[in-house]
Amino acid sequence: MTQRVELATVLDRFSVDEVVTGYAVAVDDGDWDAYRGLFAPKGRADYRSAGGIEGDSAEVARWLEESLALFAMRQHLIVNRRVRFGVLEQDIGDTAEVRADYINPMRFAGQDGDSTAPDLVCGGRYVFGLLRTDEGWRLRQVVVQEKWRRMPGPGQQPTAG
Repeated sequence: MTQRVELATVLDRFSVDEVVTGYAVAVDDGDWDAYRGLFAPKGRADYRSAGGIEGDSAEVARWLEESLALFAMRQHLIVNRRVRFGVLEQDIGDTAEVRADYINPMRFAGQDGDSTAPDLVCGGRYVFGLLRTDEGWRLRQVVVQEKWRRMPGPGQQPTAG
């Protein structure tokens, strides 16, 4: 590899990482316009392993907005990011796949008391498929592979806030 190619690869890795971080921030902050903006025009997301839906980014954003309204606090921690670049139309580096583990503590809205501890925690792995576009790197696919979930303890009931 030449130094120019190596530098381009490093810059792509930073850009891809920025999209993954942007994803977590958009979901945690409930910024659904930003969430939709991370996707390529035909981008899709699959949350079925976590009890959700699969669909295009607009459809999934609407579902997330409704479903996550139960939680006053959300905090995605996306770690162990493994990035691999692929080939599209004979051009190396037009696609990327990121496999990353996550842990996601959430706090139900409307809970009484001073505790800010999470009421529900889940974890698993994301598979992000990305595509280089004229606007930069965008998600063409997000697949959630939930591996575990700790539900509220006895006496804790989810309430809408």
